[in-house]
Amino acid sequence: MIDAMDFDRAPFRAELFDAELFRAEVDAQPWASYTHAYGSAEDVPGCLRALAGDDDAAAEEAQSELYGSILHQGSVYEASAKAVPFLARIAAAGIRTADVLLLIGGIAEGGTDPDPGPGSGPNPAGSGTARESDEAACRRAVIAQLPLLLASVEHRDRTVRQAAAWAAGWTGTAGAALAVPAIRDRASIETDPLVRAELLTSLVELDPDGSAAAAAGAVGPDSPPELRIAAVTACADIGLPWTRDHHEAVLDLLPLDRLVADRYDHSRNEPLHDICLTLLDRDTGADREAVFALLDAALRSADPEARTEAVWVVTTACELSRSAPTRLAPALISAAVEDASDDETGALSALGRLGPSGAPAADLLAARAAGDGDTADRALEALVAVDPVRAAPLLARDLERRPRALQAASGGLADSLPVVPYAPELLTAVRRRLATMEPGGTTPFRLTALLASWGPDASDAVPELLAALPAHPRVLPKALVAVCPPGSRAEVADALRARTGTGPADERIEAARALHELTGDHGPLLPLLAERLAGSAGGGGGSAGAIREAAEAAAAVGPAAASLVPALRAALNSPGAERNNPQMDDDIALAVALHRITGDAAEAVPVLAGVLGDRDGLWRRWTLVRATAAAGGLGPAARTLVPVLKALLADPWQTPSAALALRAVAPEDLDAGHVAGLLLDAAEAGTAPFEAVDALVAFGTDALSDEHRARLMELGERDRRVVRSGLDGTVEITDERLRARVRAAVRGA
Repeated sequence: MIDAMDFDRAPFRAELFDAELFRAEVDAQPWASYTHAYGSAEDVPGCLRALAGDDDAAAEEAQSELYGSILHQGSVYEASAKAVPFLARIAAAGIRTADVLLLIGGIAEGGTDPDPGPGSGPNPAGSGTARESDEAACRRAVIAQLPLLLASVEHRDRTVRQAAAWAAGWTGTAGAALAVPAIRDRASIETDPLVRAELLTSLVELDPDGSAAAAAGAVGPDSPPELRIAAVTACADIGLPWTRDHHEAVLDLLPLDRLVADRYDHSRNEPLHDICLTLLDRDTGADREAVFALLDAALRSADPEARTEAVWVVTTACELSRSAPTRLAPALISAAVEDASDDETGALSALGRLGPSGAPAADLLAARAAGDGDTADRALEALVAVDPVRAAPLLARDLERRPRALQAASGGLADSLPVVPYAPELLTAVRRRLATMEPGGTTPFRLTALLASWGPDASDAVPELLAALPAHPRVLPKALVAVCPPGSRAEVADALRARTGTGPADERIEAARALHELTGDHGPLLPLLAERLAGSAGGGGGSAGAIREAAEAAAAVGPAAASLVPALRAALNSPGAERNNPQMDDDIALAVALHRITGDAAEAVPVLAGVLGDRDGLWRRWTLVRATAAAGGLGPAARTLVPVLKALLADPWQTPSAALALRAVAPEDLDAGHVAGLLLDAAEAGTAPFEAVDALVAFGTDALSDEHRARLMELGERDRRVVRSGLDGTVEITDERLRARVRAAVRGA
């Protein structure tokens, strides 16, 4: 450990660094036996030597490699802790001190507090117990260097003081006793605004209660801007009530990102976003209103940069709060108007996040959508979400040059249901586009999604779909089946039947499956499935997705597919073999197919038991959902699976599927009240909300207790969104669909 007295208020001196001794001690470590992000840490000594060397280019490369190996995306490893003492010696010698202190601080940030007890806190050895985790060992290793960090806070170089202040703040509860007094003393005399901001942030990290007064006292206009915004953020983090002073400070300082551009506290590099997120997470009416008032004012700022920051926060607010779209719509519309025609701040695009609450913006969006270029496409994309009926004719007018709007209209990136209803002029435009689209790309998927959603209303597109079928044989068969009117059934069937005999196997199977769905004719399908399954005999010879697809197609045929039973059995993975998720999904589909074809569950039960007994948390989530659904399809014949299904009830991700499976397999073994509570837990946590609500309805909401009924009602009426994750732009609409489903369930109850 470095003696703090060696560095008290003095510049570090590279001439005191014994490079030869340093290299010898680095090389004496058994680095090859340590691990980092890429396995053996045998490359770390070379990086440490280069970092301490005279070649600046080599040192910079070594630093980059260390960030990639011992601090990989914020994760730390055994080698990370072992490297800390050597990094400290480099920093103490005045060699790239600020950069090295940041690396040390990053290792502390990635660590965790050591277990309390004998030996915790700073110690000369810088190591913990033999069973200590890598994260705890890293935090302990940095705590052992606190004298260096705290001495560096007194360094004459501002960048060193700032880096040291940031790094010391990540030493956790074990380092707080030593670090807080020293940081507080330095904060009382520090004059540089950035260093003061970093010192305050570290104090709040180490001692939030004891630093509340200092944070509140730095909010006012007498503080430099960098410190002032750090103080506002700190007050929010500590949990202090939001006040008019906080509100005015933020508005005075906008735009905020520039104030933290040179800070090392990268977790706060978007202050307005961070402050609003923190307040919304408190989930109180007062804090929500504070956020809405702040964003309303920021969106109306004369500064485009301030409006840009606010627009980004609005998208997050709409993802978190159900009341945000309605409350923020007027100000966001105002910001979009201020942007004239180029969507400078992104406000025009963000209007789509308001959904129906953005209806007052429909005129603005329609006017902008009538223009040219990307801005017009973005405006129409937003109009699709705000008023899809009004968007339809505008999309029809210029379909080829509106890729973003077409994507939104046909379901978006999440491939959810298309949102634009049938419109004759849009169907005409889609038919024209079908005749000119090239193979590849997403356009065929988008157009067919729209057509399929319209169903028979889009039957006039059958000629164009048939003409395009040879160029798009994987995409169009399902759309043909969806839109086909009775009068065209023979023509469409002939075209699909012809495609079953030409082209790659995937294309032929797609055509054969569509033919079976349209007419019930499975003649062309069975030999194609037999060929596909034969290529996977023994479980290792084919594409995992292809096996599952073939099994699902066979299951849809049912008993008429009896000739496929030997091939289905042969495609199963060997009992007891280690399987990845796709292989398990194959086995589930194969088990379902065997049951539906033979009517006998004897083969399916052990296959599903093998999958359900091989759980691996979230990595198996959807595989287990499919397995439990398959078990439910077996009914009472799957009774031997009851113990493992009951075990899955405790996993919020699996509760709905396990509950429904048990209801089908052994309903007499279920405690309805207990299951209802578990389903509500899963819904409230957002782990499987749709599935949980559907399961509650299946069990019967009229039997819910008063407590459960109240919880269900709260799920539909609370402000915090239940759906909290998804692809960009999909959270709000998905949550509103869930809300509608919950309200319907409440009415049913």
